[in-house]
This record gives sequence, C-alpha cells and structure tokens, in this order.
Amino acid sequence: MKYYLRRFTFYVITLWAAISINFMLPRLMPGDARDIFIAKLLRRGGEISPTMMKNIDTIFGESDASLWDQYIQYWGNLFRGDLGISLTKYPTPVVELIAAALPWTITLVGLATIISFVVGVSAGAWIGWRRGTWADGLVPVSTLFTSVPYFWIALILISVFAVNLGIFPIIGGYSLREFPAGPEMSWEFFQSAVYHGFLPALTIVISSFGGWLLGMRNMMVSTLAEDYVMTAEAKGLKPSRVALTYASRNAALPSIAGFGVTLGFVVAGSIIMEQVFTYPGIGKLMINAVNEKDFALMQGVFLVITITVLAANFIMDLIYGFIDPRARQNV
Repeated sequence: MKYYLRRFTFYVITLWAAISINFMLPRLMPGDARDIFIAKLLRRGGEISPTMMKNIDTIFGESDASLWDQYIQYWGNLFRGDLGISLTKYPTPVVELIAAALPWTITLVGLATIISFVVGVSAGAWIGWRRGTWADGLVPVSTLFTSVPYFWIALILISVFAVNLGIFPIIGGYSLREFPAGPEMSWEFFQSAVYHGFLPALTIVISSFGGWLLGMRNMMVSTLAEDYVMTAEAKGLKPSRVALTYASRNAALPSIAGFGVTLGFVVAGSIIMEQVFTYPGIGKLMINAVNEKDFALMQGVFLVITITVLAANFIMDLIYGFIDPRARQNV
C-alpha cells in the first residue's frame, strides 16, 4: 500500500506542475502574446465579439486580473472542459479539434506500437534463447533500421510503394475523392483508412521494433545465466518451459516498463511521420499550432499529451508493482 500511495502522490504533484507550466507557456512568450493573438485574428478576418473576447480571456486571462486570479480561472476552465477557441480554425473550439485528431493517432500509432513491441520482444526472446547461432546475425539488421531516421524510412517507402509502384497513396488518412464531406462511419471508409494508414504504420514498426528486439535479446541472455534458470535446466524441465516460464517472463519485465512509457507517448503521435504523410493526427495538429502560434491549440495539445503520458506511466507503475514484488520492497 505504501508503494501505491507514494506513486499516486508523485503523479498528482507532477500533473499539477505540468498544468502550471502549460498555464505559463503563452505568458512567457516574448512580447505581449495577447496583443499578438488579437492582431493575427483580425488579419484572418476574425471578429472580436464578446464571445471571442471571453475565449481570449480563457487563454491569456483577463487583462486587468492578477496572475493568481488568471491561474485560478485557468483551473476552473479546465474542470469545465473549456480549452478556448483555435485561431487557425476559428471559431472551432480546441476540444473539437483534438477530439477529431485523437482517434487517428491512437488507432494508427497505438496499433503500430503494439505490433512493434510484440514482434520485437518475441523475436528478441527467441534470438536470446538461441544465442551464439545464426540468429544473432539478425540483431545488426534490426539495429540498422532503428538507427535510420523516421522521415528517411517514410520517404523510401513513399518513393518505392507510392510513387514508383503506385500501390499505396502518398498522403492523407482517407480518400478525399470518395469522402469529400469528411469521415463517415462505413465499411468503405474503414477500408480507405486502413489503405492510407498502411505505409505510416509500417514506418513506425520498421523504425521501432529493433530497439525492443535488442533489449529483449540482451535481457534474455542475462537471465539465462541466473541460478534459477540453470536449476530449472538441471531438473530436466522441457526447454520450452524453461524458455517461456522461467527466462522470458523475467527478462520481459524491463521491456514492459519501457512499453508503458512508449504507450504514453502514443497520443503525441509520430510527429515527423504524420507530417511526411500529411496524416490527420495529433502530431500534425501540434505542428500546425506551433507554426501558426495558435496558443490555445498548443496549450490544449500539450495538456492532452501530458495527461496521457502521466496516466500511462501511472498505470504501468501499478502493473509493474503487481507483477514484480521487488519494486514494492524497494520503497
């Protein structure tokens, strides 16, 4: 119980600090961020209506209010789910933009991350079990893919499979010709989304599975040298049981902890990948917000990413403490 209480307290304090930093972001910008926002809004043909002024106060706080009052108001807006109005998509609320982009990122990046984790850990366990054989030759190949930048692999896949062979589309998350009005729930739309998301997902899997493979292989080799594994082998247990029950299960613990951290960053998306493929996810939304200095959208995206990362790490800490009693004993 002490372990879980300390972890919970740690994440509550971290969440408070992250939200406080998010509150300060537009106020730390050089110049008067409030005036810059209003000027850009007017240049875009926006109207400074009472509703818009209320949303400006939501982002920057009331002009005559103290910093503390603005801070309290900011927390109140968060509890009401009010993240302001986007400048680049005026007058669309930030919550709606994030809600529209979030499913794309979670589905694509989430599934690709899970696939790369399962493939990498499984292959790493098998290579570690067959250490010293030809299987070790697969490690440098996977490491090579991991060391290559995301955008380079993405550009190669686009050049080969989209431009030269014409098998897959170059950009987008779905066919704009078939669905000009936007996404609609149907089997045809699902097929289009899978078709457009194949190359981005393949980019993530190719770029990341090598890290899981190398880490699991090294942990497997180290675990096989432990006394309890040698004892199990000396007792005459089946090699498959030794590999799965004794070696793989214990060797996978560090990978599971790392998977929790990686899964938390799924919401952030693969920013470079989404930019290369013009994929409509959170990563591309964040790049557009930064380029356009859309403070409300930036704050909203950073907040969602922060909360998701902390929540994923908190859940994995609870799971890790449950499956590995040593973590609770070190507290």
